[in-house]
Amino acid sequence: MKIVVIGGTGLIGSQVVKLLQETGNEVIAASPKSGVDTLTGEGLAEVLAQTQVVIDVSNSPSFEEKAVMDLFTTSNENLLAAEKIAGVQHHIALSVVGTQELQSSGYFRAKQVQEEMIQTSGIAYTIVHATQFFEFAGSIVLMSQIDAKTVLPDANIQPIASKDVASFMAKIALSQPSNNIVAIGGPEKFAMTDWIGQYAKATNKTLDIIADKDALYSGSTLEADTLVPNDTVYLGETRYDNWIAVVDNQR
Repeated sequence: MKIVVIGGTGLIGSQVVKLLQETGNEVIAASPKSGVDTLTGEGLAEVLAQTQVVIDVSNSPSFEEKAVMDLFTTSNENLLAAEKIAGVQHHIALSVVGTQELQSSGYFRAKQVQEEMIQTSGIAYTIVHATQFFEFAGSIVLMSQIDAKTVLPDANIQPIASKDVASFMAKIALSQPSNNIVAIGGPEKFAMTDWIGQYAKATNKTLDIIADKDALYSGSTLEADTLVPNDTVYLGETRYDNWIAVVDNQR
């Protein structure tokens, strides 16, 4: 079977490619670096020829509202049209837990449009809603700085290791399409302040961490469990304390 991974050189994509190559399938990591650009359509027809499965784990480099909407709309128009011509049998996309509840955010409005395009494309699909990755705790800290304080939503989060996301995506690639949205998350639910506090302690950062019910997450306020998956089909095996200890030892 031929599998093309869009965004195949990124954090998730590179791991998915490696896992699927170990199964003996033909797997191609597609990205602008390899001459495949979903935004312009360059290289799509060539790379998708005789492809059965496409996994799209690409993301927008910008979170500016117009830029992210333009990117997801144009990229998916080009990709889905090329898949139809090539006869792709299963389109798999990585999306985010809470997308439907976070529509006051320009980024999540764009993700919702992406999902709707996939659902109405006529191509069999599986959309995977994943929770925030362990690897992005530092990014959350940076986007939460207000007057030298780390101001976080008074809400819960159930983060997952990127390697567990990749493992699930690889499994889905070898399965039949669900024509549905499936949710995955990590094995533990934290108050967001507790998770970031654990990150700060493990990485020797001194942070003044505050919970605020009105604090924004990607431009939206959160309910208590907006970022926690419902009806989860898979929980990652990796615990955050074990993961961060290994990362810290490698510094």
